[in-house]
Amino acid sequence: MSEQPTLLLAKSIVKSFGATSVLKSFDLSVRPGEVHAFLGGNGAGKSTFIKIISGQHQRDGGTLQFAGRDLGGSSASPADTGEIAVVNQELALLPHLSVAENIAMPRMQRALGTYSERASRALAIDALSLIDPQFARESVIRLVGELSLHERQLVEIARALRSGARLLLLDEPTANLTAAETGRLFAVIRRLVAETSLAVLFVSHRMREIRQIADVCTIIRDGKTAVDRAPLNAITDREIVDYMGQSVEPDQQTEVSLEAASDLREGHDTSHDNRGTAQRPIIVRLDDIELEIRPGAIVGLAGAPTGPLALIEALTGLGPKSRWDIERAGEPVKHRGPSGAARAGVGYISGDRANKGILATLPIIDNLMAARRIVERKKIARDEELRQGQALLDALKIRAGSLWHLPSTLSGGTQQKILVARWLNLKPKLLVLEEPTRGVDIRTKREIYALVRKLARQGTAVVWWSTEYLELVELCDTVLAFDLSGRPTGILRHTDVSEESLASATGMAA
Repeated sequence: MSEQPTLLLAKSIVKSFGATSVLKSFDLSVRPGEVHAFLGGNGAGKSTFIKIISGQHQRDGGTLQFAGRDLGGSSASPADTGEIAVVNQELALLPHLSVAENIAMPRMQRALGTYSERASRALAIDALSLIDPQFARESVIRLVGELSLHERQLVEIARALRSGARLLLLDEPTANLTAAETGRLFAVIRRLVAETSLAVLFVSHRMREIRQIADVCTIIRDGKTAVDRAPLNAITDREIVDYMGQSVEPDQQTEVSLEAASDLREGHDTSHDNRGTAQRPIIVRLDDIELEIRPGAIVGLAGAPTGPLALIEALTGLGPKSRWDIERAGEPVKHRGPSGAARAGVGYISGDRANKGILATLPIIDNLMAARRIVERKKIARDEELRQGQALLDALKIRAGSLWHLPSTLSGGTQQKILVARWLNLKPKLLVLEEPTRGVDIRTKREIYALVRKLARQGTAVVWWSTEYLELVELCDTVLAFDLSGRPTGILRHTDVSEESLASATGMAA
């Protein structure tokens, strides 16, 4: 059988942002009818390269060809002509439009005639049904701004799958999907690749998923090609990690030193109060489920998003009246919004960096100090905050040009570390994490694990929701499981927590 011609060819691609060189003579080629894994650590240059292919950034040098024609200058981007569809790590939907309008929009740009609401709804239902038929029926008329991150991810993927593109660029598309949804997505991709010779460039940090879906891989390291088109059946996981520069030692070797930052905390300490209630467990109850969240414990939440998110909203003051009863020391716990929860010693970290985490228009120093300013109701104390901010960057080994640079100058994984850093020297009584390692590489995951474990040893109670069962198995003392409809099904203790037991308790494949 003859080899397929190259669909996308990139040679010696160079890209810098100011004095920072991101891509340094990078090469990559993708052929029709293949799923091509594009691998590398956070900050290696993956997202920058994807934005160059899709026309969001202009390259500084090198050659880029699509279907045999050179791209650049006055040439239209294949993304503009509909030949490339993109699912970016930070989703690109319009919140004030409906699900149907967001999905239909790429086709509307290329068609003549008037907008048909009925046709748009039919297209949206068809696209979403590829992954989640029930969500398809329930969601088409809803505004995207009303959807959870999980639901928005489904909409973005569905839009790309039904775009008619020749190349799909998928940047962490499964980061907030359940295992069942991921399985359905992969089945659709395999069918489209086989039937239409679609090419897929797939970015993920989940090795199991890469093995399930991809044929070959290219690895980028420090802006250069470390491995070019290696068949995945000819390269081991360990070799991939080594080529990425992501080899990690046991946790005692990757433990992040916080001594430099821990002594900077002055004034109000949210980890104690005069009655000592911080040392007592938080009790959460719903139906016949009662869970103790003790100081120093790491409690996992497992299952489809509906159940875990409802409890997270109750614990952090994010949502309306909750079905959950929450108390500490015999007294009910109710927070007036997230700021009230923060002042009561409850920290919150989301994996949805763009919408519920990073303050994109404010500099790094403001992002680092955001929680402290809410807790202490302080005005800016510039010298003190700059000292604390630099200590946190040093402790977390975050490389930033300046505390006054915007977070967009940092990789997605580094931005996630910034969100964790907000709470480190506040010593919260409770820290709630919602998919905190979404879209981060292996080394950064390990660093976040180490940070959270250290906070737990200092007495912080931790609640951690993840759709990665291996993460819960590794981290958690106890796991509260939810079924597909969002009802709690039971509490698994540490010795009983495994991928198999979690799959059984949640009704979701591991």
